[in-house]
Amino acid sequence: MATQWRVAKWRPRRTTLLAFAMLAPSLLFLALFTYWPVVEVAWQALHNQRKIGGPQVFVGLDNFLKLFADAAFRKALANNLVYAFGTVVPSLVLALGFAMALAKSNRVNTLVRALFFLPVLLPLVAAASIFLFLFLPNVGLLDYHLAKLALSGPNWLGDPDVALYSIMGLTIWKNAGYYMLFFLAGLQAVPADAYEAAILDGAGPWQRLRYITLPYLKPTIGFVLVIGLLNVVTQVDHVFVLTKGGPSDSTNLLLFYVYQQAVESYDAGRAAAGTLVMLALLLAITASSLRTLERSFGERDQ
Repeated sequence: MATQWRVAKWRPRRTTLLAFAMLAPSLLFLALFTYWPVVEVAWQALHNQRKIGGPQVFVGLDNFLKLFADAAFRKALANNLVYAFGTVVPSLVLALGFAMALAKSNRVNTLVRALFFLPVLLPLVAAASIFLFLFLPNVGLLDYHLAKLALSGPNWLGDPDVALYSIMGLTIWKNAGYYMLFFLAGLQAVPADAYEAAILDGAGPWQRLRYITLPYLKPTIGFVLVIGLLNVVTQVDHVFVLTKGGPSDSTNLLLFYVYQQAVESYDAGRAAAGTLVMLALLLAITASSLRTLERSFGERDQ
């Protein structure tokens, strides 16, 4: 009896040890390449280093105080908020519209889906180069067609009031096709008999969208929001190619600000402090989005 009890007690422990043994390589890589760099960045944010390889001087929270006192950082933070609201929501709405219009599987829709998805295949630097040609003042493709209509456009990338919105146009164009794929997959989960019952009850297109399609797509919408918001904070290639943060910091975003501090100003402490602020934003976005996703799945399964 005692032997059977010991065997029954040992089996769960053996299963746990086996699970940790199988996870050990992944946990090791996670610790080395994810958590340890975060510790290094946190250490750097609390120190100043005059030159590369020079001695580090402990300054406490001084780098954070200087960071939030910097008008360029506050401008980059505000730009990121405008950029997030102005790109994620329009991209999501366009993607949902594309997916609903092209949900029916046939050759024409397959071809159109591929055309909408084509921008996703382009590297961001290549897409930015295309838009650079599009936005060139007077000789760019956009001004060329406006001139044919006897209209004149602004300096798309040189006007501080317009430049950020021009960059947002590139982001929307590139992301809408990518998000469309998620909505196409989500629409496959909507039962056809729900639409048939709604049509028999006299529900119109708007009512079917509101009471059938959108409730079923809530988890997909939440997932796309997470992806979109994370992209907003982590993308910087197009800013580097199109405007380099100018004019007058009107297109400067958080990640580009960190790059400027680390590479152009050689201020590793302030760059590390900015990186930690970005990391805190990403964690907050991820945690709140995952919570929203869990609620969406729970409501749908009820």
